[in-house]
Amino acid sequence: MAKDHLKVIAQPDKQVPVGSHKQRKRKVQVTWYLFLIPSFLGILLFLVYPIFESFRLSFYQSNGTIEKFIGLQNFQTVLTSQPFWNSVWNTFYIGIFQIAIAIPLGFIFASLINTTPKGKNFFKVIYFLPNVTSIVAAAMIFAFVLHPEMGIVNYALEAVGLPTSQWLSDPSSSKWAVILLAVWHWIGFIIIICLANLQAISPEMYEAAKIDGASSFQQWLFITIPNMGGTFAFLLITGWIGALQRFNEVYVLGGPSGSPARSIQTMGAFIYERGFTGFEFGIASAATYIMFIIILVFTLINLKVSKMKL
Repeated sequence: MAKDHLKVIAQPDKQVPVGSHKQRKRKVQVTWYLFLIPSFLGILLFLVYPIFESFRLSFYQSNGTIEKFIGLQNFQTVLTSQPFWNSVWNTFYIGIFQIAIAIPLGFIFASLINTTPKGKNFFKVIYFLPNVTSIVAAAMIFAFVLHPEMGIVNYALEAVGLPTSQWLSDPSSSKWAVILLAVWHWIGFIIIICLANLQAISPEMYEAAKIDGASSFQQWLFITIPNMGGTFAFLLITGWIGALQRFNEVYVLGGPSGSPARSIQTMGAFIYERGFTGFEFGIASAATYIMFIIILVFTLINLKVSKMKL
């Protein structure tokens, strides 16, 4: 019986033919590609085709039905347009102050939450709620909150004896209304990203600094902040990209023309106004590619300054 058992063990397993294995692997690959076809079609129809069609339209005078080739005239029209450069100024003005306020404030809040012994998850949820709120809905609420006569902000300012503002009714203050909305909506994202980095810093560094006699503020200043460089660079770059593409909130608050007096019209709103209000699709397409170049150059500068690798 033992010999028979050894014979059974010694018999080699039946090998699967190499060709059969390759065919089975090829069938699995084909099956997965079939599932990916809808995604590929969506990318081609709604991303790749619009990019090339917009580039083609930038060389034509087009109202959607009649087209005439005019070369680089659309780019010249955009670059010599005062409303376009006004929209560029508005975009950078809102973006600069949004980033300058939101990133330091979000980092400070994240640091305070990180040192809180209890209720961290509660504060995370509370601060992150604005970020998951629809920006359109948030803009509509802010339009009511900042109303010069019925808004709660002016009511609170008046109650404590501070001067009120016309906010969205005055070109001199309308940009700050958009900045307040942008900071409120984005700060939750900053807090979550900063918290993730703060919790990744080794506790041994703080323990060593504490043994050497460093205060809590000195630990925050000389350990926490230097270890947040990569996070700050990431937030700076993503913040600028989002700021330069700003459209939804300014459209809800001021329409395509950025009322009052085009004071909050951004580059995105300018493109929408010329394309879908004035039916000047060639000019809108040219402005789109100029905005793309501005975003690309500014992103490369940020990457160079922050020394962040792609």
